Parts: sequence; structure tokens; C-alpha cells
Amino acid sequence: MKTVVFGIKLLVLFCFPVLAVCQEEKTPISITDLLQLKTVQDPQISPDGQWVAYTVSEMDLKEDKTEKRIWMVPIKGGEAIAMTGKGYSASQPRWSPDNKYLSFLAAKKEGDKQQVWTLHRRGGEAQQLTKIPQGVGGHEWSPKGNLLLLSIKDPKPEELTKDEEDDKKIKPYVVDRLQFKQDYEGYLDRYRTHLYLLKPGDSTAVQITFGDYEDEDPAWSPNGNEIAFVSNRSENPDANSNTDIWIVSSESSKKEKGPRKLTINPNADTAPAWSPDGKYIAYNTITDKEAIWYATQKLAVIPSSGGQPTLLANELDRNPGAPKFSADGKKIYFTLEESGTSIIASIAPSGKEFSKVLPGNHSVAKFDLKGEAIVPLLSTAGQPYDLFSMEGGTLKQLTFTNTDLIADKKLASVEKIHFNSMDGTAIEGFVVKPPDFDPSKKYPTILWLHGGPVSQYQFEFDGEPQLFAANGYLTLLINPRGSSGYGQAFSEAIFADWGNKDYQDVMAAVDHVIDQGMVDPDRLGVGGWSYGGILTNYVITKTQRFKGAVSGASEALYRANYGHDHYQLTWEMELGLPWENAAAWEKISPFNQVDKITTPTLWMGGEEDWNVPILNSEQMYQAMKRLGRETQLVVYPGEHHGISRPTFIKDRFERYLAWFKKYVKEGGQTE
Repeated sequence: MKTVVFGIKLLVLFCFPVLAVCQEEKTPISITDLLQLKTVQDPQISPDGQWVAYTVSEMDLKEDKTEKRIWMVPIKGGEAIAMTGKGYSASQPRWSPDNKYLSFLAAKKEGDKQQVWTLHRRGGEAQQLTKIPQGVGGHEWSPKGNLLLLSIKDPKPEELTKDEEDDKKIKPYVVDRLQFKQDYEGYLDRYRTHLYLLKPGDSTAVQITFGDYEDEDPAWSPNGNEIAFVSNRSENPDANSNTDIWIVSSESSKKEKGPRKLTINPNADTAPAWSPDGKYIAYNTITDKEAIWYATQKLAVIPSSGGQPTLLANELDRNPGAPKFSADGKKIYFTLEESGTSIIASIAPSGKEFSKVLPGNHSVAKFDLKGEAIVPLLSTAGQPYDLFSMEGGTLKQLTFTNTDLIADKKLASVEKIHFNSMDGTAIEGFVVKPPDFDPSKKYPTILWLHGGPVSQYQFEFDGEPQLFAANGYLTLLINPRGSSGYGQAFSEAIFADWGNKDYQDVMAAVDHVIDQGMVDPDRLGVGGWSYGGILTNYVITKTQRFKGAVSGASEALYRANYGHDHYQLTWEMELGLPWENAAAWEKISPFNQVDKITTPTLWMGGEEDWNVPILNSEQMYQAMKRLGRETQLVVYPGEHHGISRPTFIKDRFERYLAWFKKYVKEGGQTE
């Protein structure tokens, strides 16, 4: 079937959930199905433009772990080939410039550090290329293939010794930084990530960046003489959100002059990308420091020799993704968040000729570019992320990672809705209907809130609402104020005022679908994770309309988080110092209205989450328990903000369904 959308021919090779076809002899999606879904990431086109390497992650419930493998597929279409085997995870596939090898990162044995390995693209055994005691965090080939750029964290003393007995001893954390915690990292020290160069065949990598700074996101210049990277090299990096683009020579050493600073914007500059002639660098930038994470990112280009940057499409007011130059340097391609979609757009380096290259009701998570070919990683509401090729205006599906699994499932229909909030603000969202939706019936409904708050629900495959739909619920996925995709003013509307306008917006969504006649107003549930859990807390402290709630990784008493989570800087920028501006902190703390909660609430979180610490859920649970309300607390051992252990993911899904079944579907009746 061919469909023309904005002049682009889309060769659609999968079934959308709204079609009546593809619905014969199918079963609703289950928890087991969701655990079997595979995740595609990191597309990399080969130098000759004939192949695309990528990774596929798969959960193993029996081993209780997730394994990632590297695959490649012909860019013209054909059978995908597994390049790495089972038994270990491989990531970050990168092609050698001569097109012969795929390199990747892996720790093949338990307890080993992650190293760079190389594999002939025709197959065979992978060869270990690096033996860095502390391991390798990232790698990129130089354009000539004579050097490998490595991202390596400074070694700790115990990583340079072979005293196994001493290595087993527990050591104290020594803390002296302003920013001293980070989720997944724990307590922060001063061991930093720097850039190194390794000549293949050599045993020692040469360090080229130094200092008490993090050096990230490196990019080779086309001639291989220089490397652009991102770093906050201010006097106290923990005290501000600034990052700049820096350039270092590929022949630098400790004795030579250090890197030169390219950008001078006091806010975040990220994602550098060189033009083919090496004369310019495109990058993402934040121009509004005061707006912190609510600020819309901008696209900019600057001479690589230094000078004034040019903001591209400054009036766009939508978040661009990491830029990439076309082969002739005449266009800069980037992803673009827009009103519940994520598309590919392009613009000339002059700032003219803005174009939506791949618009539509879909989400592009990432893409690679080589010559005239673009390979997006794309999802729709009824199709998990897969790779496509786009050349000459035609989009063709390359990978079919979950096609067989999804083909047997009766999926929910996903429809975009538009309505006005109580103050007249236009709001969008999605309604996810059960597969056998009957417009004459009124359905139990779950208001499922997204994280962020600066993110958006968009046209992409989302397992949780699909699971709810399969179990007979209608689900609302709303983009209230605070969300991205609708401009900075829309996002910034909740600055230091959480749980006000965003609460009004999601409640207006509930009223809208009730007015449409599809929702049972006496069987409403609410929930979410991260900011979705936070907004859940505001909802259940402000209304008693919901019969059951799930608050995952949420916040409660905000001043208790200062110095306990990893947001000290943004807390200060949004709310002020907690001892100087206590009223602002207390105003948005749902714990102060916990006595108003009558909704049976399930509190959940990771034991080692330093993003939104479990302390918050514990406080809310303790208060509800003390008040004699229906509640339960579930803490996942060893988990951070995102739950990663497959058995815990399964457990969380099961608890979602059980809680909503008991309190929303059955009104609290015990079976």
C-alpha cells in the first residue's frame, strides 16, 4: 500500500491498529508479550552505504537480565544478520572507515571491564582491541582509520593494582563536591571522563584532555586533525548548567596547549556535528538560562575556527534533536518534537529552506545519514521501533524485529484528541481504546501520566496503555502544560507551580472523554512514573474522583529532597534556597495535603533511585497508613529510577493490573 503524506511516499509494510484487516484470530497483548518485545537502537550506516549496523536488546526472564546484540541489515532490504553472539551484551557498533570491520563495546566475562572489540563484517571471532584497566566508556574511529578515540574515566587506585583481597574491601565514600550524587552512579567523586587516542595495535592509549571536568560527546573533524567535544570547564561546574563546545588537536598531549573553547554561551551547548569541509560545526544550544529545563532548545551553527554563532529557525519554538550535515554540506538534518510527533526536518546552514523531511503520525527516536540515504529508527502507535531507509522520498522498512509477535496481537486503537482546559488553553493527548471497543459502552478509564515533566506522549508504540487496553480499560495519555512539543511558553507554564495548570489540563481531559460518552465516571484510575507519579500525587490530593491510584517514583516533601536527590542545582534555580524561600518549596509539596487522599494508592520505586528517591514514597505511604487509608508500598531492591530487572518489570505490570482491577474495575471488592 502506498500513501502520500506531505509529498513523501511511504511504503507501509506493517498493519496499523485502526485497520480492520490484520485482526483475524488474534489475542490481546499480555505481560508475557511485553516482556518478549525487543528494543532496536543505534543505527549506523556503513562507509560504503550498503549496510546498517544496529543493536537489539532482549529480556531473559529465566536469567533475569537483558542482553544486547549487534546486528546488520542491507540498506536496500534483506535478511538481518546477527554479528555478536549470546552470553554477553555488546553495544555502540561503529564501522571502521575501510568498511571491513565493526567495532563495539563489551565485557564478555562477568566481572570484566568493558573494552573495545573488533569483528570482521563477514563474520568470525571478535578480537579484543583495548585492555584499559578501568574499562572504556565510548569509542569513535578517526576518518582515516589510523586512530581510535576513546572515552575513559580516570582510574581509581584499586583499578591499577592486582590486590584482589584489597579490592574486595568496602571503602568509604569521600565527598567534597557541590553536586555529590547522581542516579545510577551513586556518590560522586572527582574521577572524571577524558578523551584518549589509541593507535590500533598499540597497547597504551594517549590522553588528550585533562582536568577536573567531564569531557563528553566527541566528534572527529573530517580531516581527522581535530576533535570537538562537550565540557563544562567553568570554575565550579557543579554550580551551573553551562556546557560549551571545545576543540582539541588529535596530536595533543599533556605538555602541549590544551583545547580551545569554541562557544561562549553561558548555557548548555551540546551535540557538535562538523560540516563536510570542516569549516563549520552545528550544535544544539539553550539560550534562556532562567527557564532551565523548560527552555526550548535551539539549533545553531558556528565557524570551527571561532566566531559568532548563527541561530537557525529561531522562531520554530520546538525542540530539535542532534544535527547532522548532508554529504554536500547544503543541509542540516535533525529530529524535531512537534505536537505529539517526532519527525525529521532539515534546514540550510544559512537558516533558510526549512523543510519537514519526514513528517507524519510517528516518532523518530534517532537516525543516521550517509550520502542520499537516511535511516530513521521509527515507531507508530501500533508498531514498535524499527529501522527504515529513506531515499528519493520513499520510506522502506528494513527490520521487522517484533513483527511476528505483534502480528498475532489484537492491539488497541490510538486516537489523538483535542480539547480546551478550564482556562481555555488548547490541550492535546491520546485516547487508547480497548481492541474490541464498543461506542455504546462506558469503560473503566485510567489517566496515565507521563514523566518529565518536559516530555510528551507521541505517536509511538507504548506497552503500558496497550496492556491496560487489553484488560478492558480505556486509557488517557495527555500532554498537559509542562510538556514539550508545544513551545516554551506551554512548557514553562508550570515553572515553580507544579500541580496547578497541569492538574487542570488532565482533569479537563477526563471531563472531555466523559462528555464523549465513552467513560464510566464511577470507575476512574490514575497513575504514572516519575513526574507521572508526581502529578498523580497532585491529582489525588485535589480530588476524590479516582477509585485507585499508582504513584511510581514520585515526590512528596520537596525540602526533604534537597541534598538527597541529584537535582540540587535545578531545585535552587526553580524554587530558590530551601531555607530562604521555604514557602515556594512547601507550596508544591503534596505531602502537605496527604490527609486529603482517600484514593487507595500503590506507592512504588527503586531502592537506589537518586533521581526521585524512595524516601518520597515512604513518606506518603507512612502518612496514608497512619491515617488508616488503603495503601501499599513496593520497593525494588538494587533498582534505580528506571526498573531494569526483567522479573521486577513483570512484577510491576502485574501489580498495576491487580491494583486497578481491585479498586477501579471492581470498586474495592475482594475476590
